[in-house]
Amino acid sequence: MHIHKEIEQNKILKTTQEFIGKIKQLPPIKSAVKRQLRERNIYYFNILEINEKDVLFKVGCEAGTYIRKLTHDFGLKLGTKAHMSSLIRTKAGPFSDKTWHTLYEVKDAYEFYKQGNEKELRKIILPFETAISHLPKIWVTDSTVNSLCNGADLAIPGISKLESGINENDLTAVLTLKNELICIGNAEIDSKTMMEKEKGIAIKTSKVFMPTNIYKDERY
Repeated sequence: MHIHKEIEQNKILKTTQEFIGKIKQLPPIKSAVKRQLRERNIYYFNILEINEKDVLFKVGCEAGTYIRKLTHDFGLKLGTKAHMSSLIRTKAGPFSDKTWHTLYEVKDAYEFYKQGNEKELRKIILPFETAISHLPKIWVTDSTVNSLCNGADLAIPGISKLESGINENDLTAVLTLKNELICIGNAEIDSKTMMEKEKGIAIKTSKVFMPTNIYKDERY
């Protein structure tokens, strides 16, 4: 960020502590969401370098945090103004800058693919399930899959196996026994209760990814 007048470094460092934890943000006028005050969590706010009015920092935050607004509010807290001069997203969910690939690498990998060698392309284009590697998981029986594909919630009898440590309201991934992602949803109960009960809803489905009828029940 660029601060509009020079401030003592100690004051800048001290101010970061006021932006760690839960903060209130009003999205900017030009934004993709409804403009109303909302709460976001800031996990860390580390100053990497201060060069006169330019401050290089690294922030870990909850999805939906506006960094442009964060720098603006930071400047107000300092008693001056500040704006974001550049932004690099280094991590999102399970993805980080360590797995970045340039368009040149994609093009080269595609050329190899056209020649019959798909090894390099497979390094770049990851399996769809990589996106939910950080989520707790539940695996379901084959006969349960198609109803989930149609938007049904996951009932306990359809569970084949599950990970421990799932808490109520946790965003959870639901997969086939072949580790194919079917859907995601929020846990209605914790994993211990899922294992103990014989009936009831385990996951409230929020987003379906698998098309219908891939696991169509042949009885029908």
